[in-house]
Amino acid sequence: AGGAMTFIKKLTASSSSTLSFVDGSSDVVLDNTYKKYIFIFNNIHPQTDGQKLTFQGNASGGSGYNETITSTFFRAYHEEAGTSALGYDTGGDQAQGTSFQEISDAVGSDTDQSCSGTLHLFNPSSTTFVKHFISRTNTYQTSDYSIDVFSAGYFNTTSAIDEIQFKMASGNIDSGTITLYGIN
Repeated sequence: AGGAMTFIKKLTASSSSTLSFVDGSSDVVLDNTYKKYIFIFNNIHPQTDGQKLTFQGNASGGSGYNETITSTFFRAYHEEAGTSALGYDTGGDQAQGTSFQEISDAVGSDTDQSCSGTLHLFNPSSTTFVKHFISRTNTYQTSDYSIDVFSAGYFNTTSAIDEIQFKMASGNIDSGTITLYGIN
């Protein structure tokens, strides 16, 4: 539910160590203009094989991209050989952690492997409530099959979150785009 999506900013990776959306910088709006923000990832391709796409936030006036996160991480897959699974992945969640949050499975670095998906961030400018997020990505995994990943949680802070940064767990983002939209 919600209003129309309003384009804010598109970042294109080119051997980039990080992609950052900072309110007030380079035409980025990440404040109380919108109650919900959506980041759309398209063909995120790592330079290093088997790396996961991650993100973290920064509170207004803060530094270091190390906000406290509580999250959960589920994944579903079905291989060509018929093996399938749906399950909770304890390695991808955080319990009051300050690490970058995983939002994909291990992305392969072959030329035909990448991940795409969305991250929804709710009311990041609130100074009363924690900041919830949900993410869903589909990854062409390093072992040559597609895997669907679901991650959700919250930044456990009542400070406004006005910066979001994306990076691979290790190595650079070789190519791909991340586009930010606001929803009324």
